Amino acid sequence: MRIRRPVLLAAAAALAIGVALATCAPSLPAPDHAEVAYAPLSASQRFDLYLPQGPGPFPLVINIHGGGFWQGDKGMLSPELLEALRARGIAVATVNYRLAPEARFPAAIEDAKAAVRFLRANAARYRLDPKRFVAFGQSAGGNLAALIGTTGNAAVFDNPALGNPGVSAHVNAVIDWFGPHDFLLMDQQARAQGCPPNHDAADSFESQYLGAPIRTVPDKASATNPITYIDAADPPFLLQVGSADCLVPAAQTTILADALRKAGVPVELDMFEGAGHGDNSFWSPVFVGDDNVERVADFAEAHLRKSR
Repeated sequence: MRIRRPVLLAAAAALAIGVALATCAPSLPAPDHAEVAYAPLSASQRFDLYLPQGPGPFPLVINIHGGGFWQGDKGMLSPELLEALRARGIAVATVNYRLAPEARFPAAIEDAKAAVRFLRANAARYRLDPKRFVAFGQSAGGNLAALIGTTGNAAVFDNPALGNPGVSAHVNAVIDWFGPHDFLLMDQQARAQGCPPNHDAADSFESQYLGAPIRTVPDKASATNPITYIDAADPPFLLQVGSADCLVPAAQTTILADALRKAGVPVELDMFEGAGHGDNSFWSPVFVGDDNVERVADFAEAHLRKSR
């Protein structure tokens, strides 16, 4: 594990997630393909695609936004990271998915996997290389990216009603920023970290996502956990989290790293010392400053050189 000391630390008072999303969202350039439908059930099932210069076919990073499974938008991506990836010849798809209360679990992960299948099935149309995909997610999107990584070779969460049945949702690597994974451990881990426990409550993000207080639906909570599905065939992971994250305890990331290592899956863990949840916005200098943009883009590029 790398302990990383960010140049800029979180503000003393953490912003609420909704305020951060509303006031700090980055401004992205116009996509090459906008509002593309990847499934037929909802207007939420859309992606934007950003292509680099050149003829292609291009490797692809699939970005899955955060927002507690009930808010957020595909525009939530650092422009600096987008441009760093495109400068390396990597395309980027930013994906929307059904949120609570429109649809509860497993809609979000079914949608995320459907987007991967659609992009693979239509790779030639969009000048993509179907053998070179990476999943990247932040917060709730980190959970979904990790689930793609651990279920990409399995039919679990492959809803045929969403199209492209039989097409693989496999990815070459996963980049997971501060995702929640084992919902049932979150309050215990929060207390141990000196943070207020609020995940077991009926109105928590996690309970709203599952449609019931998480303690009353332990089987559903287990099904949302990427650790449930880990095996040695899973792709490499890059995990990044702040040590002072009180929205999603840092231990959520370390238990995933431990489980991946135990199964023999390559994993790199970066712990940003003193940083909060994305340093309290998903695009703060801690996570999207030049050094970490290069770190993330280098990891993606290294694993997109290979096809699996």
